Amino acid sequence: MSNLIQLSNLSKIFISQKKRLNVLRKINYKFEKGKIYSLMGPSGSGKSTLLNLLSLIDRPTSGSILVDNKKIDFENSKKNDLLRAKKIGIIYQQDNLLSDFTAIENIYLASLASGNSKENAIVKSKNLLRKVGLSSRSSHYPSQLSGGEKQRVSIARALVNNPQIILADEPTGSLDLDTAKSVFELLKKQINANRIIIFATHNRFFADKSDCLLEIVNGNIKTINV
Repeated sequence: MSNLIQLSNLSKIFISQKKRLNVLRKINYKFEKGKIYSLMGPSGSGKSTLLNLLSLIDRPTSGSILVDNKKIDFENSKKNDLLRAKKIGIIYQQDNLLSDFTAIENIYLASLASGNSKENAIVKSKNLLRKVGLSSRSSHYPSQLSGGEKQRVSIARALVNNPQIILADEPTGSLDLDTAKSVFELLKKQINANRIIIFATHNRFFADKSDCLLEIVNGNIKTINV
């Protein structure tokens, strides 16, 4: 297995009202292609902070992130935006779908952001809706979809650019157990030899289904299932 993401002395500090909060402390870790990783830890432990850094939405206080052995330059926001659009798929707990756009529009807009033509984007979006079992809901708006359906659209949106990296922050946290199980199984099916999935969760049932169960303890990563 080859490493897709490497963290070197990665730290994140928040300063608020003269208070200094060390959320992540010099993390060193390598994420290998072909694996699904779960990330556990109590609220405030740094799970979402780490995912925001991995998604290049936020920047570390110190340390570095390498993707495909290339160091991320957090000063080059345009390059990172393009890298995120093409290489990283993000799934949120609260779906983050655009309320004024239909299911298929929410998906193909993400494809347009990476430079694809509208025609190609629509074709890919239709195929993904079929893949997640929502072909009949393509013209529905988020307000017309159930929680599970919205998360399936979110998964399709995350997949539309065939990303190597899928990041999911509590993707089943707002769903009932049966719906959560079906959404999680759909997510897990997206792993392949060239891709990694990293998901944050409070649910040990889902965490135990990953290849690598990680926990953030005192600002660092601890491997649980070895």
